Amino acid sequence: MELIPAVDIKDGQVVRLTRGDPSQLKSYSLLGSPLSVARIWINEGAKTIHIVDLDAALGLGTNITIVEDIVKTLDADFQVGGGIRSLDKAQSILNLGVKRIILGTMAFRDEKALIKLLENYKEKIVVSLDHYGREVMLKGWKVSSKIDISDAVTNFINLGVRIFLVTSIKRDGMLTSPDFKILAEMLEMRDVKVIAAGGVSKLQHLSRLKNMGVHGVVLGKALYENRFTLKDAINVIS
Repeated sequence: MELIPAVDIKDGQVVRLTRGDPSQLKSYSLLGSPLSVARIWINEGAKTIHIVDLDAALGLGTNITIVEDIVKTLDADFQVGGGIRSLDKAQSILNLGVKRIILGTMAFRDEKALIKLLENYKEKIVVSLDHYGREVMLKGWKVSSKIDISDAVTNFINLGVRIFLVTSIKRDGMLTSPDFKILAEMLEMRDVKVIAAGGVSKLQHLSRLKNMGVHGVVLGKALYENRFTLKDAINVIS
Protein backbone atom coordinates (compact mmCIF):
# COMPACT_ATOMS: atom_id res chain seq x y z
CA MET A 1 0.00 0.00 0.00
CA GLU A 2 1.32 3.43 -0.95
CA LEU A 3 1.52 6.12 1.71
CA ILE A 4 1.26 9.46 -0.04
CA PRO A 5 1.85 12.66 1.97
CA ALA A 6 -0.17 15.63 0.79
CA VAL A 7 1.30 19.01 -0.11
CA ASP A 8 -1.70 21.29 -0.66
CA ILE A 9 -0.71 24.73 -1.93
CA LYS A 10 -2.61 28.00 -1.57
CA ASP A 11 -1.11 31.45 -2.11
CA GLY A 12 2.28 29.79 -2.44
CA GLN A 13 2.10 28.18 1.01
CA VAL A 14 1.46 24.67 2.29
CA VAL A 15 -1.93 24.64 3.99
CA ARG A 16 -4.59 22.24 5.21
CA LEU A 17 -8.30 22.92 4.91
CA THR A 18 -11.07 21.44 7.02
CA ARG A 19 -13.73 19.77 4.87
CA GLY A 20 -12.37 21.69 1.91
CA ASP A 21 -13.49 25.03 3.38
CA PRO A 22 -11.05 27.89 2.56
CA SER A 23 -12.37 29.82 5.56
CA GLN A 24 -11.05 27.01 7.78
CA LEU A 25 -7.47 27.17 6.57
CA LYS A 26 -4.32 26.49 8.54
CA SER A 27 -0.96 27.44 7.10
CA TYR A 28 2.13 25.33 7.69
CA SER A 29 4.53 27.92 6.29
CA LEU A 30 6.67 27.49 9.42
CA LEU A 31 7.78 24.18 7.90
CA GLY A 32 9.11 26.05 4.87
CA SER A 33 8.16 26.37 1.22
CA PRO A 34 6.11 23.70 -0.57
CA LEU A 35 9.38 22.42 -2.03
CA SER A 36 10.91 22.17 1.45
CA VAL A 37 7.88 20.38 2.86
CA ALA A 38 7.85 17.87 0.02
CA ARG A 39 11.53 17.25 0.69
CA ILE A 40 10.77 16.58 4.38
CA TRP A 41 8.35 13.80 3.46
CA ILE A 42 10.72 12.31 0.92
CA ASN A 43 13.52 12.29 3.50
CA GLU A 44 11.18 10.43 5.87
CA GLY A 45 10.57 7.73 3.29
CA ALA A 46 7.79 8.87 0.97
CA LYS A 47 8.05 7.48 -2.55
CA THR A 48 5.13 9.52 -3.92
CA ILE A 49 3.91 13.01 -3.02
CA HIS A 50 0.33 14.21 -3.51
CA ILE A 51 0.34 17.82 -4.74
CA VAL A 52 -2.87 19.84 -4.97
CA ASP A 53 -3.06 23.38 -6.34
CA LEU A 54 -5.92 24.65 -4.20
CA ASP A 55 -6.04 28.06 -5.89
CA ALA A 56 -6.58 26.34 -9.24
CA ALA A 57 -9.18 24.00 -7.74
CA LEU A 58 -11.10 26.95 -6.29
CA GLY A 59 -10.75 29.12 -9.40
CA LEU A 60 -8.63 31.68 -7.56
CA GLY A 61 -5.38 31.50 -9.53
CA THR A 62 -2.53 29.07 -9.98
CA ASN A 63 0.59 27.75 -8.29
CA ILE A 64 1.79 25.90 -11.37
CA THR A 65 5.32 27.34 -11.26
CA ILE A 66 5.72 26.00 -7.71
CA VAL A 67 4.37 22.61 -8.79
CA GLU A 68 6.81 22.52 -11.71
CA ASP A 69 9.71 23.41 -9.43
CA ILE A 70 8.87 20.61 -7.00
CA VAL A 71 8.51 18.00 -9.74
CA LYS A 72 11.72 19.01 -11.51
CA THR A 73 13.82 19.39 -8.36
CA LEU A 74 12.99 16.41 -6.18
CA ASP A 75 13.70 12.74 -6.78
CA ALA A 76 10.30 11.14 -6.18
CA ASP A 77 7.04 10.34 -7.88
CA PHE A 78 4.20 12.83 -7.88
CA GLN A 79 0.47 12.77 -8.33
CA VAL A 80 -0.88 16.23 -9.11
CA GLY A 81 -4.39 17.61 -8.97
CA GLY A 82 -6.38 20.77 -8.53
CA GLY A 83 -8.09 22.66 -11.33
CA ILE A 84 -7.08 20.35 -14.18
CA ARG A 85 -10.14 21.10 -16.31
CA SER A 86 -8.84 21.09 -19.87
CA LEU A 87 -7.05 18.61 -22.10
CA ASP A 88 -4.20 21.07 -22.66
CA LYS A 89 -3.57 21.54 -18.94
CA ALA A 90 -3.75 17.79 -18.30
CA GLN A 91 -1.20 17.10 -21.01
CA SER A 92 1.11 19.91 -19.89
CA ILE A 93 1.25 18.48 -16.36
CA LEU A 94 1.75 14.94 -17.68
CA ASN A 95 4.62 16.28 -19.78
CA LEU A 96 6.40 17.25 -16.56
CA GLY A 97 6.87 13.52 -15.99
CA VAL A 98 4.49 13.08 -13.07
CA LYS A 99 3.35 9.62 -12.04
CA ARG A 100 -0.35 10.47 -12.07
CA ILE A 101 -2.75 13.35 -12.59
CA ILE A 102 -6.00 13.67 -10.68
CA LEU A 103 -9.13 14.64 -12.58
CA GLY A 104 -12.35 15.69 -10.90
CA THR A 105 -14.68 18.12 -12.63
CA MET A 106 -13.17 17.50 -16.06
CA ALA A 107 -13.80 13.75 -15.84
CA PHE A 108 -17.50 14.41 -15.28
CA ARG A 109 -17.90 17.26 -17.77
CA ASP A 110 -15.69 16.29 -20.73
CA GLU A 111 -15.96 12.58 -21.50
CA LYS A 112 -14.18 12.90 -24.86
CA ALA A 113 -11.12 14.46 -23.26
CA LEU A 114 -11.08 11.81 -20.54
CA ILE A 115 -11.22 9.02 -23.11
CA LYS A 116 -8.38 10.59 -25.09
CA LEU A 117 -6.22 10.80 -21.98
CA LEU A 118 -7.00 7.20 -21.09
CA GLU A 119 -5.95 6.07 -24.57
CA ASN A 120 -2.49 7.57 -24.12
CA TYR A 121 -1.88 7.61 -20.36
CA LYS A 122 -4.17 5.00 -18.81
CA GLU A 123 -2.06 4.19 -15.73
CA LYS A 124 -1.45 7.89 -15.09
CA ILE A 125 -5.09 8.95 -14.88
CA VAL A 126 -6.84 9.08 -11.51
CA VAL A 127 -10.48 10.13 -11.24
CA SER A 128 -11.25 11.94 -8.01
CA LEU A 129 -14.48 11.01 -6.29
CA ASP A 130 -14.94 13.62 -3.57
CA HIS A 131 -18.11 12.58 -1.81
CA TYR A 132 -20.38 14.19 0.74
CA GLY A 133 -22.39 11.26 2.02
CA ARG A 134 -22.90 9.37 -1.22
CA GLU A 135 -23.05 12.41 -3.49
CA VAL A 136 -20.02 13.30 -5.62
CA MET A 137 -19.01 16.96 -5.44
CA LEU A 138 -17.23 19.00 -8.13
CA LYS A 139 -15.41 22.32 -8.62
CA GLY A 140 -13.39 22.27 -5.44
CA TRP A 141 -16.15 20.46 -3.54
CA LYS A 142 -18.55 23.38 -4.08
CA VAL A 143 -20.99 21.98 -6.66
CA SER A 144 -23.00 18.78 -6.48
CA SER A 145 -22.82 16.41 -9.42
CA LYS A 146 -26.12 14.85 -8.26
CA ILE A 147 -24.48 11.48 -8.95
CA ASP A 148 -24.20 8.64 -6.44
CA ILE A 149 -20.62 7.54 -5.93
CA SER A 150 -21.36 3.92 -6.85
CA ASP A 151 -22.96 4.99 -10.14
CA ALA A 152 -20.00 7.25 -10.86
CA VAL A 153 -17.50 4.41 -10.38
CA THR A 154 -19.50 2.10 -12.63
CA ASN A 155 -19.66 4.72 -15.38
CA PHE A 156 -15.94 5.46 -15.22
CA ILE A 157 -14.98 1.78 -15.17
CA ASN A 158 -16.92 1.38 -18.40
CA LEU A 159 -14.85 4.19 -19.91
CA GLY A 160 -11.61 2.50 -18.87
CA VAL A 161 -10.71 4.27 -15.63
CA ARG A 162 -8.98 1.98 -13.14
CA ILE A 163 -7.62 4.29 -10.42
CA PHE A 164 -9.85 6.35 -8.14
CA LEU A 165 -9.06 8.82 -5.38
CA VAL A 166 -11.95 8.48 -2.92
CA THR A 167 -12.18 11.38 -0.47
CA SER A 168 -14.76 11.75 2.29
CA ILE A 169 -15.43 15.47 2.48
CA LYS A 170 -17.21 15.11 5.83
CA ARG A 171 -14.09 13.56 7.32
CA ASP A 172 -11.34 15.45 5.51
CA GLY A 173 -9.22 17.40 7.97
CA MET A 174 -11.36 16.24 10.90
CA LEU A 175 -8.92 13.64 12.30
CA THR A 176 -11.77 11.21 12.97
CA SER A 177 -11.64 8.06 10.84
CA PRO A 178 -11.89 7.12 7.16
CA ASP A 179 -15.27 6.26 5.65
CA PHE A 180 -14.61 2.53 5.73
CA LYS A 181 -18.13 1.69 4.50
CA ILE A 182 -17.83 3.65 1.25
CA LEU A 183 -14.28 2.44 0.68
CA ALA A 184 -15.34 -1.20 1.14
CA GLU A 185 -18.07 -0.65 -1.42
CA MET A 186 -15.59 0.78 -3.92
CA LEU A 187 -13.21 -2.11 -3.37
CA GLU A 188 -15.89 -4.59 -4.36
CA MET A 189 -15.67 -3.28 -7.93
CA ARG A 190 -13.53 -5.40 -10.25
CA ASP A 191 -10.09 -4.29 -11.44
CA VAL A 192 -10.18 -1.07 -9.46
CA LYS A 193 -7.38 0.60 -7.50
CA VAL A 194 -8.61 2.80 -4.67
CA ILE A 195 -6.56 5.60 -3.12
CA ALA A 196 -8.25 6.66 0.12
CA ALA A 197 -8.27 10.16 1.61
CA GLY A 198 -10.01 11.90 4.45
CA GLY A 199 -10.16 11.14 8.16
CA VAL A 200 -7.02 9.11 8.83
CA SER A 201 -5.85 9.95 12.35
CA LYS A 202 -4.37 6.73 13.80
CA LEU A 203 -1.86 4.13 12.74
CA GLN A 204 -4.59 1.52 13.26
CA HIS A 205 -6.55 3.13 10.44
CA LEU A 206 -3.66 2.41 8.09
CA SER A 207 -3.50 -1.23 9.13
CA ARG A 208 -7.22 -1.62 8.51
CA LEU A 209 -7.04 0.09 5.10
CA LYS A 210 -4.18 -2.16 4.06
CA ASN A 211 -6.09 -5.27 5.12
CA MET A 212 -9.10 -4.08 3.11
CA GLY A 213 -6.97 -3.94 -0.03
CA VAL A 214 -6.67 -0.18 -0.50
CA HIS A 215 -3.98 0.66 -3.06
CA GLY A 216 -2.85 3.89 -1.41
CA VAL A 217 -3.64 6.44 1.29
CA VAL A 218 -3.20 10.20 1.12
CA LEU A 219 -1.94 11.49 4.47
CA GLY A 220 -2.62 15.08 5.38
CA LYS A 221 -3.47 16.65 8.70
CA ALA A 222 -2.46 13.58 10.73
CA LEU A 223 1.13 14.13 9.62
CA TYR A 224 1.06 17.91 9.91
CA GLU A 225 -0.44 17.76 13.41
CA ASN A 226 2.02 15.05 14.52
CA ARG A 227 -0.57 12.37 15.23
CA PHE A 228 2.08 9.97 13.97
CA THR A 229 5.25 10.17 11.92
CA LEU A 230 5.59 9.04 8.36
CA LYS A 231 8.32 6.62 9.43
CA ASP A 232 5.96 5.02 11.97
CA ALA A 233 3.26 4.79 9.31
CA ILE A 234 5.62 3.08 6.90
CA ASN A 235 6.67 0.60 9.61
CA VAL A 236 3.04 -0.25 10.40
CA ILE A 237 2.23 -1.30 6.84
CA SER A 238 5.57 -2.94 6.05
